[in-house]
Amino acid sequence: MIRINEISKQFGDFKALNQLSLHIKKGEFYSLLGPNGAGKTTCINIISNIMKASSGDVEIAGFNSNQQHQEIKKAIGVIPQEIALYEDLSAFENLKFWGKINQVKSNILNDKIKEILKFLDLFDHRNQNINSFSGGMKRRINIAAALLHDPEILFMDEPTVGIDPQSRIFTYEIFEKLHQQGKTIFYTSHNMEEVERLSDRIGIIDHGQLIAEGSQQDLKNQLKMEETIVISFEEQIDEAILAKSIFLSNSYYFSHQKLYVSSKNANEDLVALLQSFSNTKIKVKHIEIQKVNLEMIFLKLTGNKLRD
Repeated sequence: MIRINEISKQFGDFKALNQLSLHIKKGEFYSLLGPNGAGKTTCINIISNIMKASSGDVEIAGFNSNQQHQEIKKAIGVIPQEIALYEDLSAFENLKFWGKINQVKSNILNDKIKEILKFLDLFDHRNQNINSFSGGMKRRINIAAALLHDPEILFMDEPTVGIDPQSRIFTYEIFEKLHQQGKTIFYTSHNMEEVERLSDRIGIIDHGQLIAEGSQQDLKNQLKMEETIVISFEEQIDEAILAKSIFLSNSYYFSHQKLYVSSKNANEDLVALLQSFSNTKIKVKHIEIQKVNLEMIFLKLTGNKLRD
């Protein structure tokens, strides 16, 4: 559905993308992660035909982005980072404008707007001016504008920035429904929790290059990352005594009176550890199992938090 073949983008001496290749299947929810400045927005701008690549080519729904602009425009909907609405127009008027821009037939446009406003739970606010809307409502109208011409593919560039938690949860549900309807979704975000929830596959880029790709489980397996059992104790423990007292077949370290044990199966290993402790005078105060999450994977790959 989306084929990105060795695209590069140069801005003066700065190379934003460096021979990036991706393949997104029909109906897939694909998220692209990376630190600030890694090339995510440049990538989405190129594949959505907003910007031209310095080299390489892109194929969208079987159309070549260098030659078949109009065909691609009909196949895609773009939800940008910035809210692209007219504040002094109503929700309905905004969508009528965007419907005409996207060449929705005039005889079906009004019905299409009503249908999408109901889908996004905004029909009762259709005649209100956008300047009276909350941030979350504006985001939903932004989404509505991209859906009017019923595109096969949706490009979403950080579409939940600046909205409150309730609006964010509702927006996730909207994206999940669109995914269930068979839309192909290409998504960028800094929010690891939403990427974990929504994505079929995840690509991680840094310095304009793809450094890892796969489902969250695939990425965890590729990096050989394991869960960590963290145990604290009621009294001060000498590490040497601890090591002699319990059976530890896994890699571990002891720091600030806490035992950290790497584990491929935390539940099984925890049972063995607790059995060992039951035969000693060592008393456990607290146990925590740190699951491998997307943020841990991201930080291991990029070596830092999101950059400014």
